[in-house]
Order: sequence, then structure tokens, then C-alpha cells
Amino acid sequence: MVSSLVRTTTTATRSSLGGKKAAKTVKTVQPRILGRLYHDESFGYRKPPAFAFPDYTEAQLQNRHANAALLRYVDSVRMHAHRAARIDPLDLIDRESEVAALNPGRYGLPVDDPEHQFNVNGIIWTHPNVSEQRGSEQELMTMDEINRRLREVYVGRIGFEYMHSPSKTERLWFSHLLESNSIPASAFQSHKLRKRIHGLLARSEVFDNFLQLKFPNLKRYGLEGGESMLPALDSLFSAAARASLSHIIVAMPHRGRLNLLTDPELLKYDPTGLFYKIRGGAEWPEELVGEIGVGGGVEGDVLSHLTSSANLHYPNTKPLKVSLLPNPSHLEAINAVALGKTRAKQYSLLRTSPETCQLGDRVMCIQLHGDAAFTGQGVVMETLGLSGLPHYTSGGTVHLVVDNNIGYTTPIAHARSSQYCSDVGKMIGAPVLHVNGDYPEDVFRAMEIAFKYRQYFRKDIIVDLLVYRRWGHNELDVPNFTSPLMYEKIAARKSVPRIYEEKMMSDEILTQEEIESVRKEYRTHLDSALVALSGYKSSLSDSNSPVSSSSSSSNSAAPSALRMKSQWSTIHWPTSPSAITHPSTGVDLDVLRELGRASVKVPEGFEVHEKLKRFVKGRLGSLEENGKGVDWATGEALAFASLMLEGNDIRISGQDVGRGTFSQRHAMLVDQRTERVVVPLNEFLPSPPNSNDERVGKLELANSSLSEMAVLGFEYGASWERPDLLSIWEAQFGDFFNGAQIIIDTFVSSAETKWLKQSGIVLLLPHGLDGAGPEHSSCRLERWLQLTNDRYAHNSSPNNHQTINMHIVFPTTPSQYFHLLRRQMKRNYRKPLIVAGPKALLRLPAAASPLEEFAQGKSFKPVLDDPIFEPQSQSTKQAEVKRVLLCTGKIYYELAKERKERGLEDKVGIVRVEEIAPFPFVELGDVLAKYSSRETDKEVWWVQEESRNQGVWGHVQERLRNVQGLEAVDVKYWGRKESALPAPGVGKMYKEQQERVVKGAFEGL
Repeated sequence: MVSSLVRTTTTATRSSLGGKKAAKTVKTVQPRILGRLYHDESFGYRKPPAFAFPDYTEAQLQNRHANAALLRYVDSVRMHAHRAARIDPLDLIDRESEVAALNPGRYGLPVDDPEHQFNVNGIIWTHPNVSEQRGSEQELMTMDEINRRLREVYVGRIGFEYMHSPSKTERLWFSHLLESNSIPASAFQSHKLRKRIHGLLARSEVFDNFLQLKFPNLKRYGLEGGESMLPALDSLFSAAARASLSHIIVAMPHRGRLNLLTDPELLKYDPTGLFYKIRGGAEWPEELVGEIGVGGGVEGDVLSHLTSSANLHYPNTKPLKVSLLPNPSHLEAINAVALGKTRAKQYSLLRTSPETCQLGDRVMCIQLHGDAAFTGQGVVMETLGLSGLPHYTSGGTVHLVVDNNIGYTTPIAHARSSQYCSDVGKMIGAPVLHVNGDYPEDVFRAMEIAFKYRQYFRKDIIVDLLVYRRWGHNELDVPNFTSPLMYEKIAARKSVPRIYEEKMMSDEILTQEEIESVRKEYRTHLDSALVALSGYKSSLSDSNSPVSSSSSSSNSAAPSALRMKSQWSTIHWPTSPSAITHPSTGVDLDVLRELGRASVKVPEGFEVHEKLKRFVKGRLGSLEENGKGVDWATGEALAFASLMLEGNDIRISGQDVGRGTFSQRHAMLVDQRTERVVVPLNEFLPSPPNSNDERVGKLELANSSLSEMAVLGFEYGASWERPDLLSIWEAQFGDFFNGAQIIIDTFVSSAETKWLKQSGIVLLLPHGLDGAGPEHSSCRLERWLQLTNDRYAHNSSPNNHQTINMHIVFPTTPSQYFHLLRRQMKRNYRKPLIVAGPKALLRLPAAASPLEEFAQGKSFKPVLDDPIFEPQSQSTKQAEVKRVLLCTGKIYYELAKERKERGLEDKVGIVRVEEIAPFPFVELGDVLAKYSSRETDKEVWWVQEESRNQGVWGHVQERLRNVQGLEAVDVKYWGRKESALPAPGVGKMYKEQQERVVKGAFEGL
């Protein structure tokens, strides 16, 4: 049995040879870089399991030396046999007519001597139980027997690639599994299983034919030619259920999606709902679309992006929840989102379970891919790169590539530079199984092998399912234009279901009448679903929606009746009357002082870096009774700590987030002698006040790989799973988000409108022109604002906070940032928060906040009035100023400094707009009203350091006209002129431009 191989979760491994003399073992553990302990102890890291496979005995080693030629031949077969395997249903793969490496004569073996016998002990695995092949006795086989055995294993309809793995344990595990026939093909030939496979294939073909007949002009991206995808998934689901997994997260593109969704044995999507969508209806209730579909509601998505979640029941197992995630048309973008959601679903395991409980024990991610996209889309490589990282692994993903050997109309010779589309997976040493889609039972077996590997090693594995597309990219395509020979061959073939049915009849498992009965029954089911279309109305059903409808509420109250499911049950729909837009975010000052002290506390004997001792001292000083200088990092730490004290978990991800790009955060500290890591907020937070039930949250600092798209997608997926997790992605510099633009366009900014999916993700994007040049200055605020659905005029019902698709903010003080982070979690609904973060302000004394600004009763202010007019005695002067400068961000401090130097405090007021979207019509009007005076003509300028075609001006220009008091005011723009760059790269030019912007704002006074 393969179970004789031992997987342990401690650093010490055990021998699997019970009863025999202990033999030396090969032990592999996922390696630490340079053997360092860095990050091993920080929250979220789970020590990977160690594996043991018995090494060769002395007798076996001697035999391997004595039969070195045979050993070279056997290893060559393991390495190269996939090139000869019968894996291509169309036989179009360009390959050698004969693989020379598989000829035993090339290794000096006596191929012409049929009587010669070889001792294969230690060379070929012959026993399912490793311990039975440990003795010194000989195991004799002739060359013919050896060839026959190896070809049965390696040159069939499954091609295996595993010899590229850098892990000796994994190579031994695979060769033993295959050669000992531990998962024999005969295990997948029971009548019951074969009938189930037939049902999946037949229903898929009936479904495609039905849609073609009833909706001939529909682009449905059918599964014809690739029907074996359904048995492949059924095999995985079944294996997962038997292994006691409880949930599977599925990410897939459009091909075959509708077949999977509607199959009554799989995802069980109501076909009437599908037909309703095809006819132009919405997948959500019409009244929901009608009531809130304008300016912040659901507008739906296309047919090929539909989704479902179903409970599957396999014999003698508990129910298995399978969730197919919504996906955009950008192929492979969903991969990282699915991975993040899968890990987040196991977050409680990391918090509470013992080390013996591993990621992947209960939840698994399955990703489906197309061959061209798997090779061509960079996010595939990025996501694979995350798969084994300490704070990103989810316990192993099974990748199923539905390989058509063509990309749209591009033949494989132009689609990739590698032999196989799956070769990209070799960057992480992932094994690959190539399987012929014409043979569903072999497909079933390949998936069982893949699952067994994933379950044992908790690593990614790839199954390359070679199939074809009968109708081209879609059913309206004419593929013969560009691939005439390929499609001539396809047209002459019987379908995969029909080929399988012929075999079922020849094996006397099904009769022709039984076959037609299966098809007729499903066709009748679809006919009935189509008839039911006349009275159909979309509903918030449990299987098709992330929300459920209150049973006592009427359809007319749909928006207010929306109730989120499971862990989202306490979260409300943003536009419902119960949504709280402005929660209390202040915290008791004594509590804050205690939290601040805990944020820099270290264990006894822990040696902090000498320069960080000043950092610790500065933080402690800012918390004193007369402390006036709470800086940005301290404000953030107080927000994190107070949220954790209230039971929320925090996860901040990105490059160098533990320390901070600008060496400002230091949320993790490293012992200078041992490199031991401590995250003080995880170690020294006090117990929650006045409660024995509340738990304290955890802070996970996920220093990421040098990736933007996959890492942001991962964090976004985590935010989908858990509303009590503050998921943050921080870019090294603001403009680095453009590497993740697809995630932003198709998920962050639009998921609520398309799919009713809320997300509380926070993006921290350092922004500000400071001479760093074109690529490190701007987070491209103009792009973010263009992506919002921000209204052009104020409307109080529902308010802009409820209908906005995401918040765009530019806070200028640590207290404002503190309240924003707390608001993000204290609200009873979720919206993405995009923060144009500071660089120069991180340590600017003028930007520091008094501790009182964090206190109870305080909150985030969308507009900050000029602080020099805050005393009541200054109100008269405020009304008499001659010019009001409106601005955002750090330029405020430069303007305030220039004003002071010119002595213009009584003539110029400077107002900061801190929340740009939703635009603060009311709050800005209220502030500007203080500057109104009948005796004084007022100038209102918009000042920004960004170029005129960038920054905030394009967003605010028209909206300022709808602010009370500005209707008749011609607001003047002042800033840089139009430019193709966010900032100049020439230092002298930057300085001259910045000086002109700052000084010019006061000219004429």
C-alpha cells in the first residue's frame, strides 16, 4: 500500500518499516532559504509536513551498481516515455516517430537474449507495500517482461512527467505508486462507475445539442470534444469527499462552464434560470436590478460567467460543498482570487488548530485552464509562484488544463515555445499527467492519482487533458478558415460520448435502449425547463447567489431584505435601510495608550536593532499625556490593535510590508542575534475589556513575492471569504498597481455590480510628487476615479456612501487614516477602500496627529477645514479671506508653509478634500459656507501638484459646480500643465515645477 510512506508534521521523520531493522530514510522538508528561521514563528506560517521514504538497502544499492545499464534504461523510460504515450486524440502533436531513449539496446542491454534475467530489486517497484521489497532476495525479470511492465505503466493513454522534481522523495513516491500498480486501471471499470461516467458524457452532449437547436445563434462555449472534463471533475469531487474534505473552490474559464453548472449530478444550476438569462433576463431578481441598478446596484454579467454553489453527496461520505467562483473574461485572472479565498476559508485552522492539522485538510482549490491561456497569461506563473510560499499556500491546488491544442485560431506552434502547455508548471517542480480525453476511464484514474499526490504532499499538480473543440472557439466560429486539416479530422470523428457508448455496448454494460433512455430523460428534463420559462422569475436562491432573501419579505422590498449567507450573515446590503455608513470609530485614550505600548513590546532578552530603539522610544513618547506627535505608523498600529481587540483579524500583504517600504512600519521585529521574529501585536495585546467571550484577532504580515496581479488577486479572494478579516494590499509605490490592473478592473471595481459580491479590501498606494521620477510618484488617482460610479450631484436616498462602488481617499493625517481603517470594519457592509497613501508625510512633524484625535467621539472627516480658523474667535477672519485653496494630499503642507512665510493667513484659506469618491458635496458645502461674506468677493482655486490631465481635477471639476455655494463660482485650476508623465525625471525640472505650483497659488495677493 502507498500508505506505507510516512508523512509527518514534525521535524523528525519516522521509518515506515515496522518490524524490520530500521533503514536509513530519505527525508525532505520544504527548504528554508539559506536555512534561515526568518518568519518561521510569525502568525500564518504553518510548518510544512516532512516526508520519509525508505532509502535503498545495501543489497539494493549493490544491485543498482551491478545493473547500472538497466537502471539508466528504467530511469530513461520514467523520464521520456510521455513522448511516446498515446495522449493525443487527434494525433496531431509534433513528436518523434520513435523515442530513441526508450530503446533498451542503446544502454548495452542484451535485447536479443530472451532468457537473460535481471534482478530488479531496487530498480523497479513490484510491491504496493514498500516493506515487502526491502530484502536482499532477488526479483528476476527478463528483458521482455521489463519492457512490457514499463510500457504498460508509462506508454499508455496517460503520460507521466515527474522526474524533473527536485525532491527525491516525490520521485520515489511517484515511481512506486505507478510501477507497483497501487491505483490499477481495473479500479475504474466497475459497472456502476462506468454508468455514472456515461451519464455525465451523455448529458453533456444532449445539453449542447439542445442549446444548438433552441438557441442556434448563441455563443455558449460548449464542451463538445472535451466532455471528459466532467468525469475528471467528478473523480476529484468524489476523491475529496472520501478524504473528508468539506469544501472545494473551483476557478474556471468559459468553455464547458454551462455544462458543469447545469448537470444535475454536479452543480445543479436551474436550467430554466439559464434559459431565462439566454432570453435576455437577469440572473438576479428584476426588481433588484430595477431599484438599485442605477448608481450602485446590480447590473449582472454575461452567460458564460454564471456561478453556483452546490452540496454534493457521494456514497458513505459527508456532504461536499463545491463553489464555482464568478469569473471575468480575462482568462486566468480568477486563479489567484480562488487561491486567496481557499486559504482564507482555512484561517481559523491557522489560529486554533494544532500543528498536526495542515492546510488542505478540509478545503481544496481546483483550477481549470485553457491550454493557450495557461501558457500565455503571466498571472498563471505568478499564482504558481505563490503556491508554496509560507503565507500564501492553501494546501495544494489541482490544475486541470482542458487542452484543445489551439488558442482561438492560433495553432500551438505559434502559441507557445515549449513542448507542452503545462511546462510552465515545472518552475515549481509540479508533476504533470497528460491524459487522452477520448478515454474517460483513464481520465478518471489520472485525477485519482493527482488527488492522491496533492493530498499527500499538499502541493500543486497539473493534469493536461488533451481534447479538441468540435466547433472552434465558439459555435458561430468557422475554424476551417485557419485550421482546415485539423477540422477535417474532427468532422470525421464520432463524438466522445458516442465512442464511449459503443464500448459500453460491446462490454455488455448498457444496451442501445438504455443509452437512448438516458439521453431522452435528460432531453425531457431540459424541455420541461424551457416550458417553465413563461412563468419564471429570478430569485436569490441558495445555490446560485451569495445572498439569500428573507422569507418574510416581499419582492418589492428586495434591496432591504437582502441577507448574506453563512459567515456574512451579520453583513447587510449597502443600500438597505439598516446599513450603517458612519459608525463610531474613536477609542478610549487609555486603551489606545496600552495598545500603543504593546505594539513595540518585545520578549525578555530580545535584541532589537540599535536604530529601532529610537523608533520604539518615539512611539512611546507620542502616547504620553501631553503627546502631540502620533505619526503615521503609530496611527496604523493603533487601528490594527484596536480592531484586533474587537475580534477582527488583519492581513497585510505586499512587498516588504512587515518593515514597510519606507522603513516606517516595523510591525515585525527581528532579533539581531538569532533572526527570531516577533510580531508584538500578536504577543502582547491585552484581553478584551468587559468580556470573557470575545477573542483577540491576529495580524498576519505576508511579505510577498515580487508580484502585483497575483498577490492583489489573492488578497481580494480572501476578502470575499471573510468579512471579519481586514485584508490589505500595499504597493511598494503607488503606480505599481498597474501590474494588477486586470484584477482592479474586473474584480475590485465591479464585482458588487456584476455579482453582488461585497469586499472590504484595502489598497495602500504611496502617492506624492517628491522628485522620484515618472514611475515612483503617482498612484494614478485619475484612473481610480474614472473607475468609480461616483454621482455628479448629491442625492440623499440612498446616499453616495451606499451606492459608490469603492471609496477613494487621500488622508493627510494619521488620525484620519486610523478612522478610515476602523470605519472599514465597523460598518455593517463592505466596500473596497483605495488609499492614496503618504511618503513624505510618514515622518513629517506637521502631519502628526494629537492623540486626542483618536478618541471616542472622533471620526473620519471627508473634508478638513483650515486648522488656523478652528478657534471660534477666528470665524470672522475666515469669512473675510480673499482666496480659498481646495486641495488633496501632501501639497497642503507645502501650501501652508508658503502661506505662513508670506504672512497671508488672514487672506487665504486652505481646505483639504480627504475623501474624493464619493464626492463630499454636503461636507464641502458646509465648510465653504464659513468662508461666505457679502462684502468680499471670493476666489476659489483647485490646487494640485499632479498634471492637469491627471490627479483629481478631472473628477472634481464638474462636481464642484453642484456644491452649495459654488454654483455660480468659476473654480480655477492651478497646477502643472498637461503631461504624458506623472512627474519629470529631471530633478531641476521637478523642483522648478513644484515651486511654481506652490508659490503661484498665492500670486496676486
